Amino acid sequence: MMLFGTQRINESGRLEIGGCDTADLAREFGTPLYIMDEELMVENCRRYVRAYKRLYQEGETEIAFAGKAFLTMSMCIIAAREGLSLDVVSAGEINTALKAEYPMERIIFHGNNKSVEEIELALDVNVGRIVIDNLQEIDLLNRIAVGRSKSVDALLRLTPGIDPHTHKLIRTGQADTKFGLNIKDGSAMKGVKAALAAPAINLKGIHCHVGSQLLDTEAHEQAAEVMVAFMKEVLDETGYEVEQLNLGGGLGIRYTESQKPPSIEEFAERVIGVVRREIARLGLRLPRLIQEPGRSIVGEAGATLYTIGAIKEVPITEDPGRRTYVAVDGGMSDNPRPALYDAVYTAFVANKANQRADWLVTIAGKHCESDTLIKDTRIARADAGDLLAVLSTGAYNYSMASNYNRFPSLAAVLVRGGRAEVIVRRGTLDDLLANDVIPERLRSAATSGVGG
Repeated sequence: MMLFGTQRINESGRLEIGGCDTADLAREFGTPLYIMDEELMVENCRRYVRAYKRLYQEGETEIAFAGKAFLTMSMCIIAAREGLSLDVVSAGEINTALKAEYPMERIIFHGNNKSVEEIELALDVNVGRIVIDNLQEIDLLNRIAVGRSKSVDALLRLTPGIDPHTHKLIRTGQADTKFGLNIKDGSAMKGVKAALAAPAINLKGIHCHVGSQLLDTEAHEQAAEVMVAFMKEVLDETGYEVEQLNLGGGLGIRYTESQKPPSIEEFAERVIGVVRREIARLGLRLPRLIQEPGRSIVGEAGATLYTIGAIKEVPITEDPGRRTYVAVDGGMSDNPRPALYDAVYTAFVANKANQRADWLVTIAGKHCESDTLIKDTRIARADAGDLLAVLSTGAYNYSMASNYNRFPSLAAVLVRGGRAEVIVRRGTLDDLLANDVIPERLRSAATSGVGG
């Protein structure tokens, strides 16, 4: 059985996380429920910081948590406490960090189509760096900054032309992408020159991100080579020496036992090895090296707990001639990744975790779609009312959740040392109506019974 962090099977045969029995968590907080293992998240943060400092000791390093993976005010506080910077991509994420009193100077603001309002907010709250995505943004950012009499530290997002081995919808480093300035076609150099010429922009460095859920380091190593070579081109052509090299995130996690991504330490060793080698070969100074992990910090630290409901068998044409559907009380509104990316997860019956998993079933959600969470997986024999735990849901589940079919949002709890604390309260039916507005003409027609 695949278990992560503080997850274990306790003496009662039930799944325990952070010293908390999942059956107790279900009774206290209800289901579906996101459960986040604080101890594992903290340890992952510290492993990144330790590895990068040890392997890049002659230069400065910076680990920035990719907030898009899982961003709450509590997560901002954990990141701040562990010395991590924070990668954000919207006004909402900036505001979350602001309300959590996260230090604004440690924020790196990304986005391929930042609005005027978002840029103005970033400047008003003094975010540390803005990552410029395109040539128009250079002009826009400079104009807004000049109008506010401010100077902006910035990085340029570049496209290194690397096609990683991952799902097509989470590849971002190849030439055909909406992100960044292409190195090969000259757009990146044009962007460097424009940024250097902009009076309100203080160009600090360059950034790239090749993709997500990568199970080897090949794409990152190739990207590091391309980016360092570009640093040399920039120095030769403009005289500007890049101070900061941000290689993004993308390290994958284990969703199934067959997936074996590099450890944090292995990832750091391979990527830093390439950077150091190429910097030395080209005679450059070591830049500040920045990595932006998200999934690899929180992914395996999360689990989602469901209550099993309807169970039914249906005939199918392929072997074995029948399929058993086990329905749970959530689905694509709390985990859209199977529908979006064909993502595969591991699950087991949390209150029967010590029993043999020999029952072939398909886990279905309760939404008005096919809504298959896991197809053809083996779990222990279960009944309505049993609890199903789906592992590795800490990244891009809460953050991509919706209210489809008017489902209230899930609660999230942080567990550690036998203590469970709510970090996201469960949504209510009335919360779903909070932004609904009825025009007066419709209200009048409804009360009078007259059609329009």
